Amino acid sequence: MDPIQQHFTDTLAAQHIAINEQQLEQFEGYYQELITWNEKMNLTGITERDQVYNKHFYDSISLAFYMDLNEIQTLADIGSGAGFPGIPLKIMFPHIKLRIIDSLNKRIQFLQSVVNRLGLQDVELIHGRAEEWGQKEGYRDHHDLVTARAVAKLSVLNEFCLPFVKTGGTFAAMKGIDPAEEIQHAFRSLGLLKGKVREVHHFQLPVEESDRHIILITKEAATPAKYPRKAGTPMKEPLG
Repeated sequence: MDPIQQHFTDTLAAQHIAINEQQLEQFEGYYQELITWNEKMNLTGITERDQVYNKHFYDSISLAFYMDLNEIQTLADIGSGAGFPGIPLKIMFPHIKLRIIDSLNKRIQFLQSVVNRLGLQDVELIHGRAEEWGQKEGYRDHHDLVTARAVAKLSVLNEFCLPFVKTGGTFAAMKGIDPAEEIQHAFRSLGLLKGKVREVHHFQLPVEESDRHIILITKEAATPAKYPRKAGTPMKEPLG
């Protein structure tokens, strides 16, 4: 095990998360695939190996510091981009059935390449808009956990993500800077979409100590029929 993987292993162990040799090999394969595809398309501005392990892999797994993902059966990752946090969480918790929705087909092609290389099972990759798929049976009001990482403001994210969460399930919005103001502006959208902020967790990434925040939102009832609104509307006219 090289120093970067050793540090990755040690920092996860400090959070009581164990990683095995196969999972380390999968993360390394993920990194190699990310760098190869990044030469052809813009997936990430972070390419240094230690930074990818810290700012993408560790940051994605951080959700498991505050939730027991062994209890989660179905996860939808909305606007996943290069696969964060969905793919790292799937590597660490392989029993989870993962769905990723992204509006750019090239990113879905990249993610399919990652899934194939890593041998991941029970992963559904969807090219489409969250507003459209959030209205479909089998997707709407269905998932134990829905994630979004640095996609948009919370008032917008609520409409993208809460329709996918089953009643009693959780939407986890993963943010950088303190989201207190975003939460305040999202108060109306939370009410309309039957969400309630349960907890807000703050931590810092190892080494560089960048701030991270995770907002855990409980879905208290089924999504009203009119949400999500048609594609493009949530961004243009947020419910905040």
